[in-house]
Amino acid sequence: MGIEIREVLTKKDLWTWVRFPNKLYKNNEFFVPFLENDEFETFSEDKNPAYAFCETRLFLAYKDGKTAGRIAGLINHAYNKKWDKNAIRFTRFDFIDDYEVSQALFDAVVRWGKEKKYTEIMGPIGFTDMDHEGMLVEGFDEFNMSITFYNFPYYLTHMERLGLVKDIDWIEYKISVPKEVDPRIEKISNHLINKGNYKAVTYTDRKVLYKEAYEAFSLIDVAFSKLYGTVPLTPEVIKNVIDGYIPLVNLDYICSIKDKEDKIIGFGVMVPSIAKALKKSNGKMFPLGIVRMLRALKGKNDTLEMYFVAVNPQYQLQGIPAIIINTLLKNIIANGVKYCETGPMLETNTAVHSMWRNFDKKQHKRRRCFIKQIE
Repeated sequence: MGIEIREVLTKKDLWTWVRFPNKLYKNNEFFVPFLENDEFETFSEDKNPAYAFCETRLFLAYKDGKTAGRIAGLINHAYNKKWDKNAIRFTRFDFIDDYEVSQALFDAVVRWGKEKKYTEIMGPIGFTDMDHEGMLVEGFDEFNMSITFYNFPYYLTHMERLGLVKDIDWIEYKISVPKEVDPRIEKISNHLINKGNYKAVTYTDRKVLYKEAYEAFSLIDVAFSKLYGTVPLTPEVIKNVIDGYIPLVNLDYICSIKDKEDKIIGFGVMVPSIAKALKKSNGKMFPLGIVRMLRALKGKNDTLEMYFVAVNPQYQLQGIPAIIINTLLKNIIANGVKYCETGPMLETNTAVHSMWRNFDKKQHKRRRCFIKQIE
């Protein structure tokens, strides 16, 4: 029967598309599935506000009648406008080790790009910087995070055969938590607070956090605005992110820094890892998935995932990240956390890399965004 490419047009198709990686990586010990319901909503126009500035077309590959791969083509109009680009993106590119399958899927997205008069294709990269991005190129024998892609090593050979080349990389650190706060960092943090008349704020009331989160995410939008691939976060996108995370986050691992006028100038969020819970439940919320997730988020957990540390550009050279890390570190140590995973950091973002120079760390993963001209 050969290779057949079908566009995803129905809800049934979309569920097949969402669940394909769980089938592909069923026996892989390092793969962590996405939460299926979240993925389904991410690619549902009535649920994801990013569709206000994005278009997608999703494809499934079948070989001899069996599901063999998937891909999403994505046009981000906000990205093209902001960066003066003429690019189409791809994301969620998964396939069996068969070049005919990967080629057919990729060609389906390229054809759409040509129809739309785009001149280059890039990926894997999603709707916004809050989405998953980058293909794993190092760290295949490391347990994946809940917020990143996992893929087999053979994907890289397929990218080369498709003519894709590196555009940029993200790196990730696994940091060992010290047994106690370094008195030198504590001293520096206190000095910075007193000198700048700053205030380190932690949260005990979820309602207060929800209220201040909008200001914090507006700050994040500004702080990350010059980073690769970013687009402005609309109020609707910000609300969607806040509504999804605030009910679940552990307040012990959130900190904001305020100036003398009580404005947020820095914001840091770490989250107890739900990777093992997602793995055990295979990305499903029911019947026990939600229970396992809540246990991971609220109970004892030896691993944290760092979602982001964002600082107002006007204050980025004034040691604000050090204050955030020092403040959170006290709770991290008190709660018996052993490891923190940084999540993807652009290889060119030396400022964020320097945050970890005084910690025992290991660079254990690397991810890549590829690019190719469309002829």
